[in-house]
Amino acid sequence: MRRPGGWWRVKSTPEKVETYTRWSFHLFGVIEVFALGVTAYGRTGAGLATALFLLVTAHAAVSMLVSSRALDWTLGRRPQPVRLMWTLVVVSAVVSATAVVIAERGPAGEVETAAGSVYGGVLCFAAGVITLGVSGRRRMVAVVGGFAVGAGLLTFPLEMPLLASVVLAGLVMVTGGFLAITSIFSLWLLNAVYALDEARETRARLAVAEERLRFGRDLHDVMGRNLAVIALKSELAVQLSRRGRPEAVEQMIEVQRIAQESQREVRDVVRGYREAALEVELAGARGVLSAAGIVAEIDGETAGLPPEVQSALGWVVREATTNVLRHGDAKKVAVTVRMSEGRVVLTVENDGVAETTGDGPPTGSGGSGLSGLRERLSAVAGTLEAGPVGRGVFRLTAEVPLPAAAGSALEAAS
Repeated sequence: MRRPGGWWRVKSTPEKVETYTRWSFHLFGVIEVFALGVTAYGRTGAGLATALFLLVTAHAAVSMLVSSRALDWTLGRRPQPVRLMWTLVVVSAVVSATAVVIAERGPAGEVETAAGSVYGGVLCFAAGVITLGVSGRRRMVAVVGGFAVGAGLLTFPLEMPLLASVVLAGLVMVTGGFLAITSIFSLWLLNAVYALDEARETRARLAVAEERLRFGRDLHDVMGRNLAVIALKSELAVQLSRRGRPEAVEQMIEVQRIAQESQREVRDVVRGYREAALEVELAGARGVLSAAGIVAEIDGETAGLPPEVQSALGWVVREATTNVLRHGDAKKVAVTVRMSEGRVVLTVENDGVAETTGDGPPTGSGGSGLSGLRERLSAVAGTLEAGPVGRGVFRLTAEVPLPAAAGSALEAAS
């Protein structure tokens, strides 16, 4: 069973910001219902108050739907909700006109105040919501200005003074403009978060591509020259052999030597590509995590460790860092290297484990990444333990025994 709040923890940072933004827009509808609909019960009779409440509730529901579809359109998931926006315009006009009729023909007194609040309020909220579905500064200003002008024109049946109509139109302009600016800023912030997340992924892909290019360049440098020499000497050996010259044997021996040398150099290149130095991996993990906005705390001494131990633990750091970036939403990662009774203990702990029930990334013994690490550690008689150790905390611990000579030297140095 998923723990309370687990649905939130499994979301990425952009998804969390999107959820927060979406429900902030829905909160506008809730505020509209309480500020305009519920307060009507304290200003007029139950019958008229209920009518105003139902009108405001219907308008708020349409506004919520428009804001949600407009948000999806901004993120490129749906077409522009043109029909829904026109529907909101019509509903706003109907609710405002009905409020005018209630204020004009209803009982005198506070009903005019209640109807007037509904009349101006729905136009303000509608202006702020519809700007979510349009692009361009001029169109947004035109939307808010159109609602302000409409608010002024609809006051003529009430025979309101011209100054009062202008003030009401200005109020709709200011309030609707404020809601529009708030909504547009929220959308801008959401798009910026998604753009930053995409840039981080692009940076990671570029790093992988750069490493592949480096590997290909190293292979080309090693093999290109040797293969050219092999081809030249082989051709020379063929020519000498056709002429019956004994030097052909010497040329083929040289070809054999160069081929064996090429094999050794290729193995060195591949070994250097596959091996992971612990100190280098710790520095790389710090840089990658810092670039992702995660606080990285690195503690411990790596000097003097045997190359095979450094390589095994370096791969642990690399895999653990990758898992932190791919899964969960960590804010802090602590990496510790310590010596304990002839063993090197590497601990990687983060506070962003995704709590799932089987449909998410593995947090225990499963997963091909952890299996690969156990295979690498088993080659140096090491062990690996991984799993949650508290609420939202994931810890990975790798232990590798030190050779007798290296262990004695490190203990003496410490």
